[in-house]
Amino acid sequence: MCKPRTTHCADALNASEMASDGGSSSLQLPCVFSPKSRQYLALCAQDGRLRVWNTDSKTLHQEYVPSAHLSATCTCIAWGPCRTLKEGPQRKKRKSEAVQAEERADLLAMGTAAGSVLIYSTVKGALHCTLDGGHTGGVNCVQWHPKDSLLYSGSDDTNIIEWDLQSGKTRSVWKADRAAITGLCVSPDGKLLLSAAYVIKLWNLETKEIYRKFTGHSTAVTTLCFATTRPPDGNGLYFLSGAAHDRLLSVWQVRDDGRDKNSVVSFTLTDEPQHINLIPSNSKNEAVRLAVVCKDGQLHLFEHFLNGPCKKPLSPSCTVQLSDTKDSPAPIPLLAAALATETRTVMLAYGNHLQPVMERAELNTSERHICLTRDVFTNLSLSTETNVSKVKTPFSAKSKVLVPGLPGHQAPKGSSQASEKRKKDIDTKEMSIAERLGEIDLATGSSDKGAPKSTASLQTDNFAVLLVQGLESNDANILNKVFQTRKEIVIKKTVARIPLSAVLPLVEEITKRLQGHPFSAKLMVQWLKAVITHHTSYLASLPDLVTQLGVLYHMSENRVKLLPKLTKLHGKLFLLTTQMATNTSSSAVMDVDHAAKLVYEEESSEDDASGDEALPDEESDVSYVCQ
Repeated sequence: MCKPRTTHCADALNASEMASDGGSSSLQLPCVFSPKSRQYLALCAQDGRLRVWNTDSKTLHQEYVPSAHLSATCTCIAWGPCRTLKEGPQRKKRKSEAVQAEERADLLAMGTAAGSVLIYSTVKGALHCTLDGGHTGGVNCVQWHPKDSLLYSGSDDTNIIEWDLQSGKTRSVWKADRAAITGLCVSPDGKLLLSAAYVIKLWNLETKEIYRKFTGHSTAVTTLCFATTRPPDGNGLYFLSGAAHDRLLSVWQVRDDGRDKNSVVSFTLTDEPQHINLIPSNSKNEAVRLAVVCKDGQLHLFEHFLNGPCKKPLSPSCTVQLSDTKDSPAPIPLLAAALATETRTVMLAYGNHLQPVMERAELNTSERHICLTRDVFTNLSLSTETNVSKVKTPFSAKSKVLVPGLPGHQAPKGSSQASEKRKKDIDTKEMSIAERLGEIDLATGSSDKGAPKSTASLQTDNFAVLLVQGLESNDANILNKVFQTRKEIVIKKTVARIPLSAVLPLVEEITKRLQGHPFSAKLMVQWLKAVITHHTSYLASLPDLVTQLGVLYHMSENRVKLLPKLTKLHGKLFLLTTQMATNTSSSAVMDVDHAAKLVYEEESSEDDASGDEALPDEESDVSYVCQ
């Protein structure tokens, strides 16, 4: 346990409070530890990918990309109950191994904004099944049944669906509220279901009838969790709820007499709850242990005996915050926390969703405030497990799997490919950037006629690598070569394969080039279109998006305002040039007609003269004939 440093903790807490009060609200991203052993951490980042991290080895275990993940973003995650995995005939296992097999987490339910529910298997490394056709709106919450093979989902369409996982079809559908369903929770015995919009309802799962109603939240309820395992017949069933923009967690008691309209206990927080982990109470003599990660990145620990109402709100017994080791410390946001059986042990996940840091910390819970200093950059691990490359392709045609690394790269298919790669590394040398730039002709898009057909050409992967290197080194030569391409498909693939860390520098470079030459600006519009198309989810998740894209927005707004004027000017110029062309052509026609008229007059005058001279002879001939 690291003792707090007074100045660092004070500065970090003040910075965190300022960020939470004055900062813009960011998108709440799912982040959940696996049950019991806490071996895995599942989360969805801003890029829409599902990542499963191994908390023991601190490495990325698996990565999964749902199809059309930018339009069907993952909105919620729930681990299924640990189950015994059926395997082929093997040797007889020991008792310790059998216990580990029974407690192994496997299935993971993901609700999407498109209204479907994806069931992902961490053992298979593939999509287990897809539950679709039930909801007409985005799925806000999913909850597993603790005993049966059932799953419950709540959606914006105000419906709750009971899914049968064996058949993959809906078992029951009912309208639960007038507003969107934002929270679900099944009781430990599997007989009751909590659902919430603005009003919390307790349902009898057998009859699908309302057992109780609880009112008290003014905003949408986002958190529901049972705090005790006792049945409701003894007035000992408690549950807690948290709502958006609410700094209180309310605890409710389910009573037989129905006098449970008001909450019995409240827990005070520094911000709205983002992640909750709870160890329920099994008896009156056992306290409930609660860990709450708030939106401001702080962790609050509570311990309370639920034995009736309490008038005053309860403060946390211990508050934990992380800060970096710089001279001016900045807070490190906590993403999730999980309590262990030992009272002082807590599993922490902090940093960012793209690459979190996981740590099993020993805390002195007797202290009211704890500030842990961590060097996040040295704790980040870029290594991946070998089984990541063995992820199987899902059976569904709507999904695909990508391994970690540069997006778009394929996983190695076998040892033959690896041997070919080693042989290639031995026989040939890697080309330098200057040699790569010398071999491509982006201006013409084709090679010389005299060049041999075996000349190497720059592929899309190299475009992405060169673009990232050019942005990092700010090399104008590299950027000019890459940005001169006019092929739309090459631009799209290049933008799709750059890492997320290069998106904002690319936008800044595009903004700078849009203010330059009109020809360069015309090419940059295609690049900007590709960035917005492929990285909308990531850009929308940035808290300071207005600051990052302010210049681009004002420039686009000014161009939109000038568009009507330019259109009118273009129309006037078109009419003017048309009239000038018409006048020029008409004058040319008049000159031709005048020349033709002169020629005709000259010819006709010559004919008249010749006719007059021949007339006497004709008359004499006629007179001679007449005589």
